[in-house]
Order: sequence, then structure tokens, then C-alpha cells
Amino acid sequence: MPTPEPEAPRTGAILAALFAVVVWGGSFIATKISVGEAAPITVVWLRFGMGVAVMGAVVLARRQLSLPAKGDLAYFALLGFLGIAFHQWLQSNGLVTSQATTTSWIVASTPIFMALLGWMILGERVRPLAALGIAVAAAGVLVVATRGDLSSLAAGRLGAPGDWLILASAPNWAIFSVLSRRGLRRYPSAAMMFWVMTFGWLLSGVLFLAGPGISDVSRLSARGWMAVVFLGVFCSGLAYVFWYDALRRLPSSQVGTFLYIEPLVTVVIAAMMLGERLTIPTLAGGVAILVGVWMVSLRKPG
Repeated sequence: MPTPEPEAPRTGAILAALFAVVVWGGSFIATKISVGEAAPITVVWLRFGMGVAVMGAVVLARRQLSLPAKGDLAYFALLGFLGIAFHQWLQSNGLVTSQATTTSWIVASTPIFMALLGWMILGERVRPLAALGIAVAAAGVLVVATRGDLSSLAAGRLGAPGDWLILASAPNWAIFSVLSRRGLRRYPSAAMMFWVMTFGWLLSGVLFLAGPGISDVSRLSARGWMAVVFLGVFCSGLAYVFWYDALRRLPSSQVGTFLYIEPLVTVVIAAMMLGERLTIPTLAGGVAILVGVWMVSLRKPG
């Protein structure tokens, strides 16, 4: 049996959550840089190969590495497909044409899709304030994706082509999160994420070998490799470990508030490294998304 995860002090848990969110905020910039040099699936395969190595080292150090039950293999494979292979395929391909800043704001709307999923599939009640929050956030997403040109919706245009893929990644992650709940009740978080990531990496490897192949790796420059290593070691490895450690020590509602920082980190880094401008419509839409998510996440008193 794997040994229980040690609980970090409260201050350490807060710093762990902050570290994860700051790292994830930089992930969109690193992905944007790397997919400018190599095929998106190459970046995904390299990134999660490193992530599997980091996560494997963590679970070994914690003496939590054990084979999942045979009945859970298909379950972990499904999670690996949704949360790793397919999700990262959507985001990496989307970032070929979508701005890192736009991507971060759209991804920030994920809790809205989780609320909708809970209402439609799990029969969870949606309070009037939450319903209003969903509408506010949805409006914000449209403003961000269209760069403030809402009239383009009538013509069937939604910003850059990649914005559609980024938008699809938000409900996909919501589905992955809901499905993950069952496994997290039975497995230590790092051990579970190791197997999910391993299955996802293997599935992405099939697409990688059938597509660009190993020769595509040589296209990465030193800057591209730095971006991929950041994605693999920090974003796909350490950040997940730190995030789940924080979730085990702090209430999920408190940890969730740190996610509001993520798009703000992306905005700052994208301006410095990619020269992306923060326009008034994008800022207004981003604020609307965060306000809507906040309204949805409010708990009813008592």
C-alpha cells in the first residue's frame, strides 16, 4: 500500500499553490514559443515525457508508486486521453495562431463549464447569482475572443482560428476534472497524476510517431528547448505536485482563488517576451470572465 502524503504547513501550502499558478501562467508563453519552432504534437510529446519523469521521481520518493487496479486501467487511459493528449493537442495547436494572452483569459473560464456540467449531468442546482455569473463570464469570453468586435459573430468569425481550439479546451478540462474526482478518492494525487500523465504521453506518442516523427525535434533552437524544458519539468511536473499538495492542506475554495492570478501572470510575461499588447476590449472581457467565475464560486451562506 502507498504511504499517505505528508501534510505541508499552511504557509507552505499557500506558497505551493502560488508557485503552481505562476508557473501555469507562464506555460502559454512557453507553448507559444515552442510551437513556433516544432510541430505542436512534438512539443506535447516532449513536454509530457519530461513530466512523467518528474512525476515518477516524486511518487518514488514518497513511496507511493504502485500499479493501478486492473479495473482502473481503462479509466486512467480515458483520463490520459482527455486531460493530456487531447487537451494539450487543442491548446498547443490553438496557440499556433491564438495569442497567449487571449488563451489565458479563455482558459480562465473553465469553472463556468464545470458549473454547467454539474447542472446538466449531475443535476446540481444553479443559484440565480451563479446563473448570472455564467452569463457574465460567457459575455467576457466572447469579447476576448473577438477582440471586442462582437459583430464578427454574425459573420461566423471568432478571432484567430486557434481561439476555437482554445475555447474547446475549457469544457474538455471541465469534463476531465469531474471524471477525476472518483480516482482522487482512491489514489494519492501525485500517484494518480503519474499514471494519467503516462497514459496521455503514450497516446500522444502514437500521434507524434505517425506525424512529424523524431526528426522534428532537431528543429528546436536553444530558446525552443528552454521553453519545452520549462513546460515539462515545471508546468507538467512540479506545478501539478505543488497544486495537489496545496489542495490536500487548504480548502478547495481557497486554493481555487489563486487561479485568478494565472491570466494576470500571462498578460505580464506575454507583454515582456512576446510583445503582445493588452487592449481595452481584452482587459474588459478578462475582467468580466473573472467576475463571472467569482460569482459562480461563491458559496451560499449557512
